[in-house]
Amino acid sequence: MKPLHKVTIHHRQANRTITFDVPEGEYILRNFESQGEALPFSCRNGCCTACAVRIINGQMDQNAGIGLSREMINKGYGLICVAKAVGPLEVETQDEDEVYEMQFGKYLEAIKSQAGSPFEL
Repeated sequence: MKPLHKVTIHHRQANRTITFDVPEGEYILRNFESQGEALPFSCRNGCCTACAVRIINGQMDQNAGIGLSREMINKGYGLICVAKAVGPLEVETQDEDEVYEMQFGKYLEAIKSQAGSPFEL
């Protein structure tokens, strides 16, 4: 039997805190959904930032995700659709636009500032 890890998610959008024991190596989002909890997500492949969380305490294995830069991961962000429980964990959901802006905002501003840019930001 796999070890269980207490995973707590502070779901800002719903103004609630949810805690479940998640088996080691199991996808966090999938586990919470199987227990009836709807959390933010979109692609389920670790490519977008809809399921982004900020890690308050603990660690998670998110090696399968490509939607966050190494810089964002080092700042303590993760994607729970591809994150697996590896120990006790406490996270807080983020607004998709908030994380997207932190990660890509500097690039979008550079594009926007170029003369004749078709982008309206």
